[in-house]
Amino acid sequence: MHRATDPDWSGLIERWKGEQIETRRRLRVCPLDPLPRFIAGADAAFPAGRNEVIAAAVVYDRHNRAVVETAHACLPLEVPYVPGFLAFREGPAILEALARLRHPFGAVLFDGHGYAHPRRCGVASYLAVKLDCPGVGVAKSRLVGQWQQPGPLPGDSSPLTDGGEQIGLVLRTRRNVRPLFISIGHRVDLPSAARLVLACCTRYRLPEPTRQADLTVRRLAAGRG
Repeated sequence: MHRATDPDWSGLIERWKGEQIETRRRLRVCPLDPLPRFIAGADAAFPAGRNEVIAAAVVYDRHNRAVVETAHACLPLEVPYVPGFLAFREGPAILEALARLRHPFGAVLFDGHGYAHPRRCGVASYLAVKLDCPGVGVAKSRLVGQWQQPGPLPGDSSPLTDGGEQIGLVLRTRRNVRPLFISIGHRVDLPSAARLVLACCTRYRLPEPTRQADLTVRRLAAGRG
């Protein structure tokens, strides 16, 4: 097993690239209609001074606007941070946290990119394909591509493009607040992804499933359970 202290990661990175390319071939793009009521959210954190990755997963009821279940997982940190390969650093813990949920859910919002990735397979696509579940990438910043500011109102959007291809959507979720970078994970299309994110937003910039997962994992990483 490779670990974060190993000096040469080039061979493993080439294998990861191959896995991303193969996973991309399995990615399906289709409308998500109707939008599911129960949406999972997932996020991960790396506690300072501990060689661990902690992941949290929640199930959010968008009708009642409430979290109905929370789960988490803590695993040894096996790989270093390498840009473009987040799925291999935090993915195992996220999958474990999602597997511990007992309440059913119809889609997952991931804190990260999906199709909006150099090899069109970021963490949201890689994990959603593994789960064979509708998934959406919800990122706070751009990884790749060009974009222009969308309009100032919630629901305003502009295309995120790379090499002439639209790879995502820059979506405003609150008036005059920084937009989010939305991309397909698996078994959704961009209009469905945008509708799902907006349907899960309340008073905050982030949709509640990923916002609640982020809050949970931050508490756990800080040792506040």
